[in-house]
This record gives sequence, C-alpha cells and structure tokens, in this order.
Amino acid sequence: MSVFSLKVDIADNRNFNGEISPLFTRAEAKKARGFHKKIAGYQPTPLCDLKALAALFGVRKILVKDESQRFELNAFKMLGGAYAIGRLLCEKYGLDIDAVSLEQLKSRMTEKMTFATTTDGNHGRGVAWAAKQLGQNAVIYMPKGSAQERVDHILNLGAECIVTDMNYDDTVRLTMKTAQERGWEVVQDTAWEGYTKIPTWIMQGYATLADEAVEQMQQMGIDRPTHVFLQAGVGAMAAGVLGYLVDVYGAKNLHSVVVEPELADCVYRSGVKGELVNVGGDMATIMAGLACGEPNPLGWPLLRNCTTQFISCQDSVAALGMRVLGNPLGNDPRIVSGESGAVGLGVLAAAHYHPQREQMMRKLGLDGDSVVLLISTEGDTDVKHYREVVWEGKHPANV
Repeated sequence: MSVFSLKVDIADNRNFNGEISPLFTRAEAKKARGFHKKIAGYQPTPLCDLKALAALFGVRKILVKDESQRFELNAFKMLGGAYAIGRLLCEKYGLDIDAVSLEQLKSRMTEKMTFATTTDGNHGRGVAWAAKQLGQNAVIYMPKGSAQERVDHILNLGAECIVTDMNYDDTVRLTMKTAQERGWEVVQDTAWEGYTKIPTWIMQGYATLADEAVEQMQQMGIDRPTHVFLQAGVGAMAAGVLGYLVDVYGAKNLHSVVVEPELADCVYRSGVKGELVNVGGDMATIMAGLACGEPNPLGWPLLRNCTTQFISCQDSVAALGMRVLGNPLGNDPRIVSGESGAVGLGVLAAAHYHPQREQMMRKLGLDGDSVVLLISTEGDTDVKHYREVVWEGKHPANV
C-alpha cells in the first residue's frame, strides 16, 4: 500500500458544550424543504453508499451526498439563495412561505427588483438562477482570480457578473456599498451588524440537504451517522447542516469535523482560539468556494458549541479526494466532485495513506463501526481545473 503524508492539522474543540441553536433546527429545515419541494424539477440529490471504499478504509459506511445533481446547477448553493429570496418576498408582500411557491411569488411581484451578492461561483449562480425564475435582475460580484467558466455560468443565467481586483471579503464590502447606493437587495451568505435576517434564511435553506440525507439514511436502515465532515468557507453551510443534525441526533452523539483549506482557515483558527478570528490576504487555494477569511458570526456560536474537531489542510488533500471520488473502487458509484466538494473525502484518504495511519484514525475517532457522512457540495464547476487535477495529476499527493 502507498504511504504518504499530507498536511492535515486537527484541533480538538476545547469549547464544545453541545448547545444547539434555535435558528438552525429540524423544524426550520422542514419549512425550507417544503418550499424547495414546490420548485419545478425538485428531487433529493443522491446519497451514495461507497461500500468498497469503506471496506478499504476500515470503516462501516462512507455515505456521500452528491450535490452536483441539484437542479442541474452542479452545486447545492441555490438551496440557500432561492429560499432567502422566497422569504424576503413573502415578507415584502405579506405572504406565508408555507403556502406559496416560487412561481406564485413571481405572479405577485409588482415592481422590478435587482438581487446582488458576492460569490466564489456557486452561491452567485444560485442567486442568478432564482432571479431568472422570478423574471428579475441579478448583479453578481466575484473576487479576483475567479475562473472564467464560473463567470460564464452566471452570465448564461442572464445576470450581470463583475470580477473585482479584491479578495472575497473586500468584494463583499464593495457589493454592500454599491447595493445601498443603487437600492438593490443584497442576498449574502455571511452576516454583520444590521444584516442577519437574509443570511439566516440562506443557512436554513441549506439544511434541506441534511433533511434529505437523514431521510435517505433511514431508508437504508441506518439509525444515524457516527461522523460528519463539513467543509467551511464562512461556515454558513457547515452551521446550517450541523445545526439540523445535532437537533436530530444530539451533539454528543455525533463526531463532527469542520474542514478548511490552510490558506483560508478562519473557522479553524477561531476554533483553536475560542473566538472569531479573521484571515486576510489573497487566500489562493484551489478550494475557491472555501476561500473566505471572515467567519459568519451567525453560524459561529453553533460551530463553537457543537463541532468536535476543526481541520486545516493543504490543497493536495482536496485534489486527492477529487481523484478518489472520480475513480471508484469495485461497484461504488463514480462521483464528480469539485475542489471544495471533495475535501472531506480527501481527509479520510489522507488519514488512510498516512505513515501514522492508526494514530490518525484514532485521532478522528474512526474504526470499523464508523458511519461517515460527507457532503460533496459541488461537481466540476471549473471543468478545466477539474481535468488538470484528475487527468493530469495537478497537486499530487506524493510530493
């Protein structure tokens, strides 16, 4: 068996207390999923059972939620953007989110609106898609270095897309300033003082995928996962999904791991310190969707209270995950997972091939009874880079 060592820094959460959040619960997830179910074309994304890989890695189950198949958008993000826009319009027109669909909201709109956001790709694509469904305008800002393919996906949905010469967090500030000047509605997945309602709705929307996964596990005869690995940019998805899972299973019954790239590991550093820590600079990681330096303050309390471990890892870990998922063992299904989607599986693979494998497995609490839930949050949203990694061996594991 090959043996190689990738940089995977694992920090136990010393501030864990298991307290759940009233914002991110099973009840709120059910409300969001009810809205999503009324969107034409809705269906749960697959929960893939990688039996052969689990046997190789020495765990009972590896379950991967494949979000590349979400509304033909190749990523999960529209769950948050569409739900937040739905809630925003219901509030504006005095409607009940439980009683209306996206199509009904479109018929109620009496004025043209513009929705604006900052994105590394997937969130902006989701907002642009929702705006198009409603016949409205969208203006999407992206940080410097954004892949042209991700820009094109947004433009193809009829939105305006502006790539700045700033990093993600500075681009968010530019978006806010411009939107305030022009009267646009900002649909952003991070929060700050005076801006909390929409990011809360976005995070609640993300929990639809967790509600689906729990239902799918029950159908498989699985009582509960023992582990969940959740990747974090600002931490919105991680907190939204973890909030749901700990409400269902209890925080002390779930070994939860939040994973980030080492060049943008603001949640990891916050977890180590026990308070919010921001990271600056270019954050030039291949995990574009996770290249965020300022944690979402709405999600942070839940992550601080309920995360078991925080991980900061090098880009080669995500690249390894992409290759393993794309080249399955035995009869396991093939999963096309992008840079940000594959990092959780990459951590499992990095642990398996590590020179101190047994020590790594013990550190992560993994053994033959472990049932591991992973979220592949995106497919090949940058096809050129995906092929450079999977076909050409970019970011190799043995260097």
